[in-house]
Amino acid sequence: MNIIDVRKDTIGCSDKIFLNSAGSSLPPKTVLEKMSDYLQQEELLGGYETAKIRADEIDLFYKETAKLLNCKPANIAFAYNATDAYARALSAIPFKNGDYILTTNDDYISNQISFLSLQKRFGVQLIRANNLENGDIDLMHFEELVKQYNPLLVAVTHIPTNSGLVQDVETIGKICKQYDVWYLVDACQSVGQLIVDVEKIDCDFLSATGRKFLRGPRGTGFLFVSDEVLQNKLEPLFIDMRGADWISANEYEMQMDAKRFEMWEFSYATVIGLAEAIRYANEIGIKEIYEYNKQLVKKLRNGLSSISGVRVLDKGSVQANIVTFHIDNKALNEIQNILKKEKIYFSVSIRQNAIIDFGKKNVDWAIRFSPHYFNTDQEIEKTIEVISSI
Repeated sequence: MNIIDVRKDTIGCSDKIFLNSAGSSLPPKTVLEKMSDYLQQEELLGGYETAKIRADEIDLFYKETAKLLNCKPANIAFAYNATDAYARALSAIPFKNGDYILTTNDDYISNQISFLSLQKRFGVQLIRANNLENGDIDLMHFEELVKQYNPLLVAVTHIPTNSGLVQDVETIGKICKQYDVWYLVDACQSVGQLIVDVEKIDCDFLSATGRKFLRGPRGTGFLFVSDEVLQNKLEPLFIDMRGADWISANEYEMQMDAKRFEMWEFSYATVIGLAEAIRYANEIGIKEIYEYNKQLVKKLRNGLSSISGVRVLDKGSVQANIVTFHIDNKALNEIQNILKKEKIYFSVSIRQNAIIDFGKKNVDWAIRFSPHYFNTDQEIEKTIEVISSI
């Protein structure tokens, strides 16, 4: 990976230290170029005709995403965002009153709310596996819960939004396969920074967004759908003419591939943009991105940990490119103002985003830094220096 070329392609990194790729990252300039070119053609020809002419480029989205995840294009569905993809997968599970969902204490806020909504409306029961002292999932307890409750669905967030914790989705996949449980993975924060191989994870569904570590446009995401799901004819609750054919007055026939999880209308310009972002990552190589990021975040995490009064909050035996920390005896707005003055871009996680996790850590807020492969060692050193001065 040539960091000079990557930074040339990343126009937005020249005048700031951008450490918010877990929120919405800086796209490569080719993403905007591809989208602008497509929209200009729409201006001249209209949306329908442009989509016909550019069908091969649109199809590239499915091919590049399949390459990224190690699956087939037929297993990929476009979505408007990760939560949209996740909800479509969740709606395909044939829940009935008394069924169980097994999840973790570190699942994403919107996922947890969706589970509670299913509990409230349909009588679906929610159970959570314990954590070990170091923050990892207690896999023995997890398997015991699977055996005890026979959940219809296991749902796990690969990396929570409020922490650098990487959950062991591959071992959980083996447990789900052994006990024949549907398995849904939220990979919103892992796709684009880690090697995410759906064959190794052995999940039935995997949802992700375009705007974070993949560096794609907002309003994009995707859903991986396994062959087993397709063969068992699972389908989203609300399926439209993209996902099915109306074959008689009272009958429809669903699509045989993952497109049954898509809606007919979406912005093809954003599909083109996401395809380019994924192609860009694939061309560099996700392994190369991961190895570079690993060294970058290690420097950041070690540097922050060495500062008196700074509590780095991330737990887990494996951690990724999200670093959360709290500074004792400092007001949040004071820290924010200093970082903004220094043009260091960041996010803030609050207790409402992670009720269980932040309750255990006894904090109401955390600053979140999420560096990515366009950042440099010098930027990390400068950031540590700024935090040291607070």
